Amino acid sequence: MEMLIITGMSGAGKSRMIDTLEDIGFYCVDNMPPMLISKFADLAVQNQSNISKMAIVVDGRSGKMFEEFYQELDHLSARNIEFRLLFLDCADDVLMNRYKETRRKHPLFDVEHPSIEEAIQKERQMLQPARERADYIIDTTHLAPIQLKEKVTGIFLDNISTGMLINCMSFGFKYGPANEADLVFDVRCLPNPFYIKELKYKTGIMPEVQDYVMSWQQSQELLKKLTDLIDFLIPLYIAEGKSQLVIAMGCTGGKHRSVTFAEMIYRHLLDQNRKVTVHHRDISK
Repeated sequence: MEMLIITGMSGAGKSRMIDTLEDIGFYCVDNMPPMLISKFADLAVQNQSNISKMAIVVDGRSGKMFEEFYQELDHLSARNIEFRLLFLDCADDVLMNRYKETRRKHPLFDVEHPSIEEAIQKERQMLQPARERADYIIDTTHLAPIQLKEKVTGIFLDNISTGMLINCMSFGFKYGPANEADLVFDVRCLPNPFYIKELKYKTGIMPEVQDYVMSWQQSQELLKKLTDLIDFLIPLYIAEGKSQLVIAMGCTGGKHRSVTFAEMIYRHLLDQNRKVTVHHRDISK
């Protein structure tokens, strides 16, 4: 049985994530009281013929009951019940905008926290230990709903307990950092196709842009050094039990150089039969 426990910031997209997981065969339960996690796990184990993949959401809506969440995780580990913990995160200003747009009440909004900003800060403090323990962290700050769906499907369509998933992503520094990345490489030092008239409105997915970016000796040398470093680091991360590795390539706008390098690293790892996906965060901006 595959067991996925989901938590994270309110407004970060857990409801959309549950919809996607159900589409790929997960039995999902939203807003479960923390003290019921191990009991539900026992029930699922007894019915593995009917429930092979399960996902449960436990978050700030539990209020003070959330204090039992970490004890339940320890209890599962002590009983050798395998699970993966996923944390859904998002920047505070984006969360505030989402709540203002939907006019929904934050679950921690009360007399002690009479503003959305204070409620978000309280929730972030409450959930920080969960973020530190998470096997997967997905930051939805810059993700459109369809991009979140693609990312979730890429991670969990296969068996979540098989190997380490590597996600190669590109991004533009002008649109904000790649907060979920484990490794960030800045390729703004390379010649920029943006200033070539024929390439300006194309992207690093296209062969002509890739050919231009990789036509420079410094680009070829940088790619070799990066692949050597990544090949060295991956076994070390695996030995430490890491479930997900996010490798981010950043350039100015996230359309040309970073996309090219993310694609190159993706192909390199694919040739090694690694479980790898590629995602271009800002390519359509």
